[in-house]
Amino acid sequence: MARRIGSRYTAHQILGRGSAGTVWLGEGPDGPVAIKLLREDLSSDQELVGRFVQERTALLGLEHPHVVSVRDLVVDGNDLALVMDLVRGTDLRTRLDRERRLAPEAAVAIAADVADGLAAAHAAGVVHRDVKPENVLLDMQGPLGPGGSHRALLTDFGVAKLIDTPRRTRASKIIGTPDYLAPEIVEGLPPRAAVDIYALATVLYELLAGFTPFGGGHPGAVLRRHVTETVVPLPGIPDELWQLLVQCLAKAPASRLRASELAARLRELLPLLAGMPPLDVDEPDTDEAEEAAEELSGAAPAAGQPVRRRGAVPLVPGARPSDSNRDTHTSMRVPAPDELAGGARGTARAPRAAGAPRPGSARNRAVTRRRRLTLAVAATLLTAAGVATWLTTTDDTPPPPPDMENSAPAAP
Repeated sequence: MARRIGSRYTAHQILGRGSAGTVWLGEGPDGPVAIKLLREDLSSDQELVGRFVQERTALLGLEHPHVVSVRDLVVDGNDLALVMDLVRGTDLRTRLDRERRLAPEAAVAIAADVADGLAAAHAAGVVHRDVKPENVLLDMQGPLGPGGSHRALLTDFGVAKLIDTPRRTRASKIIGTPDYLAPEIVEGLPPRAAVDIYALATVLYELLAGFTPFGGGHPGAVLRRHVTETVVPLPGIPDELWQLLVQCLAKAPASRLRASELAARLRELLPLLAGMPPLDVDEPDTDEAEEAAEELSGAAPAAGQPVRRRGAVPLVPGARPSDSNRDTHTSMRVPAPDELAGGARGTARAPRAAGAPRPGSARNRAVTRRRRLTLAVAATLLTAAGVATWLTTTDDTPPPPPDMENSAPAAP
């Protein structure tokens, strides 16, 4: 069902839905476009509309081969929309869902493309604030890059900033997707360019491992890990790549590389990664909701039963996994200092062998209970066998000697 967007555009088909709005395939004066139509409650917010117009110059001026350009901003009645270049392909989350993890050469090539786009944005004074696989598009019609990778383009610049108004998100709120939030955002500091570097390093870790370094479980636990835990090494990658990841995942923003430096360093590593297969590691654990369900049922997953994969933690109950740009701009409470300090394990959980339960998980506790039960049964059987042996031997034992106290001669 076609609908008019302003006076120049027509939206024909829904391409995807997210928490901020709906992306449509549209048509404009210069041909096909992608139209991101923001939610109606956002379009009715006059303060947001004002910010939308103020950001127009910055958003329209961001031109780069690895950035999805914004062609126009439409404010028309109840319609508040960004008109963007149409990328013929898919997003990085869809590819991850299909392949779980990428070969290191392809993962690094994609991250380098995104870093190039971030460098251009940061040079223009624009911070993305929500770098994640859902916001990275892959151009399937262009030539293939290193490792068979498709050209990557970063999209949704400025949307987080537009929606993050003082009235909509008070000082006790933060905006973003928990798995990719830099520690300084969790602690309530203003987002600078370094938050994009931290998020991109998290994305690269996820492309290599199949899971994010601090994700899994309740969003509050994820936020705490960003502040308190250290990232665990991934086996099988060159030390140069690992040191680069560690530097860009540093808790201190000043310790991270700039986007242009990161892009250059990543491209220098590509020859070292040529032909390397995807890493053979498994996730550290299932999420806490699954563990709680196992604990209540008292049963571990059956042998061969697939374990639910850990990815970005949804903040909106009932969000569809297939949604594009899902759960992006949802307010969350910033944890208090005592919450951040309490209960942390000190280091992130290490990747484990495929099928092995994580220590402390419900599966591990179930295995421990079975072992204890087996030991208890064995001990009972051994005890019963000992008693039976004792009873048998007492039947052939001669009677005890007479009471010496009563039979001794009297003292003179």
